[in-house]
Amino acid sequence: MSNSDADRGTVAQVQSVDRAISVLEMLAHGEAGITEIAGELGVHKSTASRLVSVLESRGLVEQLGDRGKYAIGFGIVRLAGAATGRMDLTKLGQPTCQSLADEFGETVNIAVADMGVAINITQARGSAAISAQNWIGQRTPLHATSSGKVLLAFMPPEERKRLLGLPLDRYTPRTVVDPDELSVELDRVAIDGFAACYEELELGLHAVAVPIRGQRGEVIAAMSASGPSYRLSRQRVRQIVEPMTAAASELSAQLGYFAD
Repeated sequence: MSNSDADRGTVAQVQSVDRAISVLEMLAHGEAGITEIAGELGVHKSTASRLVSVLESRGLVEQLGDRGKYAIGFGIVRLAGAATGRMDLTKLGQPTCQSLADEFGETVNIAVADMGVAINITQARGSAAISAQNWIGQRTPLHATSSGKVLLAFMPPEERKRLLGLPLDRYTPRTVVDPDELSVELDRVAIDGFAACYEELELGLHAVAVPIRGQRGEVIAAMSASGPSYRLSRQRVRQIVEPMTAAASELSAQLGYFAD
């Protein structure tokens, strides 16, 4: 295939995505039939029908009985629920992070898994924090961070195996890049309920993280505290695991999870 053919294919794919989004936006304002959708998009009815068929297969639109009309499907509710859950976590998590940051004097973050990395969605800095770095929105490696290890440890086994099968970058001499060694560590994290990283992402940086659970008990995020190794020592890490776990449990309850 020539470059021009590839470019045309890419343009066509982008155009299809744009049209599909237009269909969803149109149906968000009310039901419509194929003829109306085609007219709105300025395409042939067969093109509109193919677009709607794909959206229907994903549950994003649904046909209203035998009337030939389409409406927004419950798949949209699922996607919206995921977005709402993340926004709720950010809103509810900020006071918890700030409370712990004030107590520890260190930086406290909440991170979620996103396309094979951990992405930080909220942060609070304690009075002793020496770095002004803003981690919100930053994408960090799962295998070299305490939050990432928590997220990996509680992932479905097949997903964890897939991610550990990818190349694992070494950030410092202490970064664990052997999949088997890391897998053993993650099994321990799942048992202990916390993960620690000692200079695995940056020299001189220590961190510890605990899981945050959603309504069904699934781990949806990790809350971490990080600081310089001379202050957040291994002994200090062990001391703050308990209050972090208690705070994460309280936050999980606010999100609808209640342990048996």
